[in-house]
Amino acid sequence: MQTEVTKLLGIEYPIIQGGMAWVAEYHLAAAVSEAGGLGLIGAASAPAEWVRDQIREAKKLTDKPFGVNIMLMSPYADEVAKVVAEEGVKVVTTGAGNPEKYMAMWKEAGVKVIPVVASVALAKRMERCGADALVAEGCEAGGHIGENTTMVLVPQVADAVNIPVIAAGGIADGRGIAAAFMLGAKGVQMGTHFVVTDESQVHENYKERIIKAKDIDSRVTGRTTGHPVRALRNDMTKKYLELENNGASFEELEQLTLGGLRRAVVDGDVKNGSVMAGQIAGMVKERMSCKDLIQKLVKETDALIKGAGFYE
Repeated sequence: MQTEVTKLLGIEYPIIQGGMAWVAEYHLAAAVSEAGGLGLIGAASAPAEWVRDQIREAKKLTDKPFGVNIMLMSPYADEVAKVVAEEGVKVVTTGAGNPEKYMAMWKEAGVKVIPVVASVALAKRMERCGADALVAEGCEAGGHIGENTTMVLVPQVADAVNIPVIAAGGIADGRGIAAAFMLGAKGVQMGTHFVVTDESQVHENYKERIIKAKDIDSRVTGRTTGHPVRALRNDMTKKYLELENNGASFEELEQLTLGGLRRAVVDGDVKNGSVMAGQIAGMVKERMSCKDLIQKLVKETDALIKGAGFYE
């Protein structure tokens, strides 16, 4: 499965694990990289030294390339950006902002920069800024989302830029990967399916909630605030949507979700916490190691598109 993405990143398979806040820590990132994909440490809003420790712990578990996802709205973004360069991280993915001011530093350090985009306009802008590749993420994804679906976003972004495009959102198996390739992507990023792997450190309640999810269990909150978030339905999403529909203030809605992801991931409160997951949660029915999952994905994809002339 050699594509432009595997060659760019020095990995075996064009499968990237999403940099999910509170979920994507060094155990998971290292396991995905060891299995031939690209693991990511999710910096989220964490301090720079936490990220440095995570990077160093991941290096103890793998000598293969892994990356860091930086949420550019984080108050620690400047410091985390420097840590990535100092620690010799191979890849950075970015979201919630423009990474342009870090480009020269990262390029000098040999870091590959892959912004996550939800529109063609942003994709073009990131290419002009010097991005090495792009993650085009559709609204099927878990967590913070845009408006376009993966099916319509990926081909439009692929047509608009000359750098490799990685598809994300709504991808759970070989069928999704093969479809992404046919849409013009050269790789995929997956989040939800990696949450339930053996190496994932999230609370068992969180894993079980995803495995038991049905196709209709996904909800989007925060559309009225301009910050839509996809999560699995529970008491929190029900209350949030009721308040949102009744015109509650941004502050009132924000208070309801404050610390919600941590409550779900760390404490296991899947009733009142934010169980962020993509729409593909309904397709995740079994646990396995990162290695077994990636091998399963590769086998399924190969069976579907072998001989189609995609692989180089």
